[in-house]
Amino acid sequence: MDHIPEVKLGFSVLTIIDTTIFPMSSLFTRIIRGEIPGHFVYKDENCVAFLTINPIATGHTLVVPIEEIDQWTDLPTATSDHLMRVAKNIGNAQKQLYDCRRIALIIAGFEIPHCHLHVIPADTMSDLSFDQAASHVDPTDLAAQAQKIAAILKTI
Repeated sequence: MDHIPEVKLGFSVLTIIDTTIFPMSSLFTRIIRGEIPGHFVYKDENCVAFLTINPIATGHTLVVPIEEIDQWTDLPTATSDHLMRVAKNIGNAQKQLYDCRRIALIIAGFEIPHCHLHVIPADTMSDLSFDQAASHVDPTDLAAQAQKIAAILKTI
């Protein structure tokens, strides 16, 4: 069984001021490298997609470029185009898997200084409140959801 560490997302004072004081890999880079477990639904040479451990809806997936770039507006055009294509495919897989009215796409970037796209099944705007994020989800449930999404992605 995967062990997912409890991680409270947020910035430290040092991160807010200057991320170059103590250069270290972002949390997402550590997940990409396998240093921290992740429930991946997609991987290629440019990006990965995995379930967040603090979902606001079942199936809430993050699409993350491999290259550590903080803000989406700083991404090379080819990378941002690729992330959108991957997010769209994940959204289409989520539409098949979950009974939801919409698939939302949010790019906020406040939690981790590494660009990431939130792909979220939703029925209403209130379903998209990060204040409603789960503080803990059983890793077995995350693994099961990841397998289902990944299986559908193979058919898209």
